[in-house]
Amino acid sequence: MSDTHTPGAEISANILRWYDASARSLPWRVSPQDRAKGVKPNPYHVWLSEIMLQQTTIPHATRYFLDFVKRWPTVDDLASAPRDDIMNAWAGLGYYSRARNLYACAQEISEQGGFPETSAGLIKLPGIGPYTSGAIAAIAFDEQVAAVDGNVERVTTRLLAMDAPLPDIKKDIKAIVESWVPEDRPGDFAQAMMDLGATVCTPRSPDCLICPLSEPCRARALGRQTDFPVKPPKKTKPVRHGAVLLAIVGDGLVAERRADKGLLAGTLGLPTTAWNDVPSEPAIASDDRYLGRVEHVFTHFRLYLDVYMSEAADALDLIAEGEEELIPLSELSTAGLPSVFRKALNLYQSPRGT
Repeated sequence: MSDTHTPGAEISANILRWYDASARSLPWRVSPQDRAKGVKPNPYHVWLSEIMLQQTTIPHATRYFLDFVKRWPTVDDLASAPRDDIMNAWAGLGYYSRARNLYACAQEISEQGGFPETSAGLIKLPGIGPYTSGAIAAIAFDEQVAAVDGNVERVTTRLLAMDAPLPDIKKDIKAIVESWVPEDRPGDFAQAMMDLGATVCTPRSPDCLICPLSEPCRARALGRQTDFPVKPPKKTKPVRHGAVLLAIVGDGLVAERRADKGLLAGTLGLPTTAWNDVPSEPAIASDDRYLGRVEHVFTHFRLYLDVYMSEAADALDLIAEGEEELIPLSELSTAGLPSVFRKALNLYQSPRGT
């Protein structure tokens, strides 16, 4: 073990003391008090929560987590479920490649008889990258490895006043945090760093008065807390345009299972035109009704969709290739549609659209 008087040991000790008193209560987490009594985290819960929390807030992810573990209590249950059920249950969490990888990963874990217990083994699984492998290995299996997410990057760059732009120093940050990870409580340390960034060392209004690292923090000493981490200028997102059709056939709405490649792959969606860089007039039937336009922001572009509704039997000219399904109108509120299509559906279900 490292010398207890090294700065890294002091940092981890201060953070862990703070965590013991201030840890968030989360449905997938074992509290530091219970861990001290020998209670082990459930690797399935740790993995599932980490995948859900990629690009998603804790309040938003929590209800999905609770629903998943109720429907599929173990990784074996998840692995044996129909993939379409998982894709539908994921609707609204976004980044749908995560759901496809989640299913593939569950199947591999089930075939192996359980989770690999090291970051080196975990990173070989679908959908698990450097951060996630470190987080699962540390939290679920107490491996002495770093788990560096955006919260940890913020804490570290402020603590050390690291002036270089963030993309250029990611490896440096990971090496620094790795040197701080204690041998005896790596899982609690990983969660403590995440909690510190999420609740105290926040992006816009850090609460330095209660921070366990306020004394050695160089950014605080300089009065430059919000200058870190240094990020390159944001690029303007390109814009794409398209149309979506709400085709009512009898007592149902036509949907389609999107292909397994491309954006929103494998999800249940609504018929659309291609999404192009410039607006174009869709080939619509004369009795199609225009409901309005919705906007949705993806990672790499902004999308504007013109929403049309038709009850004509031959109104499916807009449909791209895909497996058609019929969603009963009585079940629209629970249909597993991604957010972009849910926005279009909201126009139909609003008083103006119905």
